[in-house]
Amino acid sequence: MNGSTKDYIQEDEIDLKELFKTLWNNKKFIMIFTSVVTLVSLLYALAVTPMYEVRALVEIGNYKLDNNNTVVLDNAPQLEKKLSTIFIDMSKHNTDKEYTISAITVPKGMTNFLEIKSEAKSNEDAIKGITKVLSFVQEEHQKNLDDVKQKREFELRNIDLQIADIKEKKVNLLDKKIDLQKQNLEDLQGQLKLVDSNLKNIQSLNPSLAALKLIEKKDISSSIMSISSQLFDMENQRDELLTTTIYRLEESKKNIETLLLPHNYKNTQIVGDIITNKSPIKPKKTLIVVVAFVTGFIMSIFLVFFIQFIRNFKEEK
Repeated sequence: MNGSTKDYIQEDEIDLKELFKTLWNNKKFIMIFTSVVTLVSLLYALAVTPMYEVRALVEIGNYKLDNNNTVVLDNAPQLEKKLSTIFIDMSKHNTDKEYTISAITVPKGMTNFLEIKSEAKSNEDAIKGITKVLSFVQEEHQKNLDDVKQKREFELRNIDLQIADIKEKKVNLLDKKIDLQKQNLEDLQGQLKLVDSNLKNIQSLNPSLAALKLIEKKDISSSIMSISSQLFDMENQRDELLTTTIYRLEESKKNIETLLLPHNYKNTQIVGDIITNKSPIKPKKTLIVVVAFVTGFIMSIFLVFFIQFIRNFKEEK
């Protein structure tokens, strides 16, 4: 080991001794300063008003369709942004409030749920914040549910009108047409009998007149067949209206009546209970005191060395 290395080690040992000596000489200052800072932080932690946090998991409402599928009333990410803007961003400058909505988030892996966190001086006040947000959402979503109900009630009234129109108008009109065609058919059948009777009498006496009667008979027979076909179609149409058409309308009516039952409509609501904490989340007294102690200790050492530096500087000057 050469001489320069020895000198460096000796100087380093002297510097460390001087540093520890400076700290030891000022140990009272370090202890007092650290104690004062720690005490002030403890008084601050005790003086600060405690803040409690409550949490709630909210399920977004929905309504059922006739195929047993459900339609969610709102999109969770969009609802999160909307509520965060109204109850967090826009209320930051409002100092006179009982509670603070601290967070509104969509839980991971859940598409129809929101988690709402509220802070206040007591759990009761914090719950008021949760209730306020929930009431706002429920009021808007109830309007959507009411619109769906009104639309279905309108469809129900429309079906009743269609059934009444079939029974009171269309069927009655067909009955009248059927009666008229039956009467026409009876008249034509009577005419056909009369032509047959006349044809037997004149067939041998007047061949020319008989030919005319045959043509007349053919026309009457053709008319009878046409009216019979029309009568058959009208009776089928009448039966179709009274059976298949009304049956389908009645089935649609039953489906809508089922969908109008209360259990098919679910407004936004809290799932389970609102989660409260017995102890406040703010301030974290232990953490504040520990951080203050460490900070005070470091600052006291810094001040000791800084004061010593000033003294040495003055002496050298």
